[in-house]
Amino acid sequence: MQPPRVSEAPSPEVIPLSKRRVSLILLALALLAGAGGGAWYWRQRQATAEAQAAAPVRPGRGGAPVPVTVAAAQQQDVPIRLDAIGTVQAFNTITVRAQVDGQLLEIAFKEGQMVKQGDVLARIDPRSYQAALDQAVAKKAQNEAQLANARLDLQRYTTLARNEGVSKQQQDTQRAQVAQFEAQVAADQGAIDAARTQLSFTTIRSPINGRVGLRLVDQGNIVRAGDATGIVTVSQLQPIALVFTLPQQELGRVQEAMARGPVPVQVVRAPGASQPEGELLTIDNAVDAQTGTIRLKASFANEDLRLWPGAFVNVRLEVDRLRGVTTLPLVAVQRGPEGAFAFVLKPDRTVEQRPLRLGALTATEAVVRQGIQPGERVVTSGALRLSPGAAVTPTEEGEPAPGPAPGERRLRPRQAADARP
Repeated sequence: MQPPRVSEAPSPEVIPLSKRRVSLILLALALLAGAGGGAWYWRQRQATAEAQAAAPVRPGRGGAPVPVTVAAAQQQDVPIRLDAIGTVQAFNTITVRAQVDGQLLEIAFKEGQMVKQGDVLARIDPRSYQAALDQAVAKKAQNEAQLANARLDLQRYTTLARNEGVSKQQQDTQRAQVAQFEAQVAADQGAIDAARTQLSFTTIRSPINGRVGLRLVDQGNIVRAGDATGIVTVSQLQPIALVFTLPQQELGRVQEAMARGPVPVQVVRAPGASQPEGELLTIDNAVDAQTGTIRLKASFANEDLRLWPGAFVNVRLEVDRLRGVTTLPLVAVQRGPEGAFAFVLKPDRTVEQRPLRLGALTATEAVVRQGIQPGERVVTSGALRLSPGAAVTPTEEGEPAPGPAPGERRLRPRQAADARP
């Protein structure tokens, strides 16, 4: 038998080449695994940091106090008001028209001028009306002369009738003649008064105190008593009226307020501006069946002329005033499954969740019937991050938030999240 053949050893150049390829592949796989692990770790860390940043901070070992804003409960008078939208109206508006025909000789006002009752606004040519007055005066003088003569004749007839110088019939006829002339003189006086009145209409005067608008006819035109446009309008702005509506459900409260005394009405303007105050005058005599609202009218002195006819304004009507009640800022009231509550600051700078029994609510305040005493401080900002017993860093409402302590560096939100354990 022949001995087995021994295979030849591989070339010394092939073995090192295969090992190098394997090493490169293993190195690449290790690098890929390391990169994937690093990316997964970074994502997990970011998710944890974001969850911790969103989670509420509760007191505990190492827990940070929650910064909050607080305000004290107060004992004060609280007005109960109703809000509405109203329209400003002139208290009186007069369209000045000509009462006689003629040429408009003069416009005696400036557009936008404030006038008083009796001030001359315009003049119409008076010559024809003056002539008619003169004729009526002359006619009366003629009839008065005839009346005087008739009275002398009656006196003579009366004397003769005593001596039977004239008949009784002649005396009665003369007496009738005197009565006829007396009636004629009275009619002449009426004609004079009518002519004088027509003549006075040629001078057009303001019927009220107010402000004139833009003129509606120019000087030199022929105006007539039947003209619908008129010459100018005069609007009374002091005082001025305001008409607004309220839901019919509020009618009883308004009537009760009026029974107690004058009801103040306020025009609400931008913060910082003066708020004109007036008084409720009356309630309309019927509810609008289509809208279910009732119209009300108020009066304002309007001394500064800031209210203008036709303007829409926000109105606030005070129907009641609660005396000496405990109030909280409305933002301090929270709602939960068991009702209203507030977080009350304790002396150790922790908070207590206190149930509340509320009364009337206004736009900014809540009346508390039970649960809070005047002087106790409640959380008005930052309450969403609190739980009963949470530690807080309080800041009085209206004061700036406390800055970092000496040597402390303020972190950005992302940095603060990363710094949490």
